[in-house]
Amino acid sequence: MLMGHRKPLWERPSFLVGVMAAVLLLGLAVGLGIGRLSDRASKSAPAIATEQAPAPVVPALPPQGGPTGDDSAEAGPLIQPPPPRPDPGSSEALELGHASDVAVLPPPRDDARPPPKPSSAAAGMWLRHALPPPKVAGRPMIAIIIDDLGVDRKRSERVAMLKGPLTLSYMTYAEDLARQTADARARGHELMVHVPMQPQSATYDPGPEVLEVGHSPEEIRQRLDWGLSRFGGYIGINNHMGSRFTSNVAGMRVVMAELRRRGLVFVDSVTSERSVGAETAKQYGVPFTARHIFLDNDSSPAHVRAQLAKTEAHARKHGFAVAIGHPHDGTIDALAGWRGGLEAKGLVLVPVSTIIRLSSRD
Repeated sequence: MLMGHRKPLWERPSFLVGVMAAVLLLGLAVGLGIGRLSDRASKSAPAIATEQAPAPVVPALPPQGGPTGDDSAEAGPLIQPPPPRPDPGSSEALELGHASDVAVLPPPRDDARPPPKPSSAAAGMWLRHALPPPKVAGRPMIAIIIDDLGVDRKRSERVAMLKGPLTLSYMTYAEDLARQTADARARGHELMVHVPMQPQSATYDPGPEVLEVGHSPEEIRQRLDWGLSRFGGYIGINNHMGSRFTSNVAGMRVVMAELRRRGLVFVDSVTSERSVGAETAKQYGVPFTARHIFLDNDSSPAHVRAQLAKTEAHARKHGFAVAIGHPHDGTIDALAGWRGGLEAKGLVLVPVSTIIRLSSRD
């Protein structure tokens, strides 16, 4: 019997299906085996930390201080100020990027601009409110101005209780100013108004009703009028902050015209060595003087005493000195101890009006 033709094994469909199934099963088995081997390897290997190691502890740097590169290049032999205090009671010290604690001002320049005439009622107003000049008898004179007063009432009262005559300058925006200034005047001190003026840095807040460079003349006059209406019996003003405003000729001319009209004086706190305060005061015929020493950029008693010694040296060399301090405990304590021995040193403490009187005779 003849037999039929048979296909080769590898051409049969059932064979191909079987091979494919075997390949799939083999791949699955290999994958499972590799997975198990990986698990065993990971369990036998040391664990790896997933959290980051703590950052090394870096000691905090002390506050930056001392002169800037520009200051050290320009100031020469001037004693450079320590870093500004964070304490808001000594706001002038916040601007020491622009002013040294020992002021050196250029001489005022002459100007052809005629000064405005004071009103007949206001002429010499500052003289009516000034304290009588002490007997100087040729001795070097020292005037101590304490400003930023009125906001911290407790320390302001401590300042007013010091033996005078001191010149006390009260913040325009403090409360209960009529009572505070009347008490200070009754204790033998001279009064001034501490007027907020625009600083160079926008991070410093000089307070409400600040005089700013961008204000119109009318706005400057209105704000100044508000400050001058807060209490009475003062001889004039000095600037609170103001490193930008006092460097602006246009703004300072508005201020000087108003002081001239009212018969008041100007004391430049010199928060910027670019201040035009003395220059414009002279142009407008406003009686003026300027700060020579900051007492308490560092308010420790030891530093204040050192600054008082510089004030004495300046007075002996030039005949007078004007120093500005602030209502801090260290300043108050240092002044209390210093005041008692002043006469024995051949020096005389005077209100700032006495220095302005004598300067205006030159």
